[in-house]
Amino acid sequence: MDLPPVGLGTMGIEDEAVVRTAIDCGYRHLDTAQIYDNESTVGAGIAAADTDRADLTVATKLWIDALEATAVRPATEASLDRLGLDAVDLLYVHRPRGDYDPETTLPAVEAVREAGLTAHVGLSNFDPDQLVVAREFLDKIAAHQVEFHPLFWRESLLTDAQKHDYPLVAYAPLAGGRVFEEPTILNIAAQHETTPAAVSIAWVTSYENVVTIPKASSQSHLEANLAAADLELTDAEIARIEAIEREEELFPE
Repeated sequence: MDLPPVGLGTMGIEDEAVVRTAIDCGYRHLDTAQIYDNESTVGAGIAAADTDRADLTVATKLWIDALEATAVRPATEASLDRLGLDAVDLLYVHRPRGDYDPETTLPAVEAVREAGLTAHVGLSNFDPDQLVVAREFLDKIAAHQVEFHPLFWRESLLTDAQKHDYPLVAYAPLAGGRVFEEPTILNIAAQHETTPAAVSIAWVTSYENVVTIPKASSQSHLEANLAAADLELTDAEIARIEAIEREEELFPE
């Protein structure tokens, strides 16, 4: 998939006006999920915006209680009903947990794609071994969404995305706000006369095959996150951020 460097993560967004504002600001990749309980909000924002639906990439995710083979299509149709859409562009398996069984779940998701309810099938929060197994049952992995920020990232997942040429969609690029207190990030931001948020997003998107979906609610933050992808960090700055001691992930299994 050809995804823009910065999209909108919507976890916690409960106001359709935020989604509409994001689209008006230039966001073209919108990411939601069943577990976020806001697909209706995202759908209403899409409907209210002036941008053509065809110009948007809309993604949602099947939660772990919707991964039994017979549940996949009804759950997908329920998501589409809440979104007010005939199809999504990208449908993820949110986590390989709960009712997930690669031998039955993934063929069922492929069937949903073949039926035209989604254009592409993605995975989220898989480890490298689980990706290998998933490839046995999917036509292709269209995208893989994972936690990826200066304080936590897995080089093995980045390598897999680059090797197999699909986008790694980085969520929580600001580490839940923790990057605002990281000395290396603060120092680089000061040198560029910009914000820690901009540096973090620029670092994430500096990698080949990586895009990101930060959440923001105000128009100023939405615009700043979009612009951050244009910030160019030096190789030395990227290496300094890579050298930050990694902490535990914010969203473990």
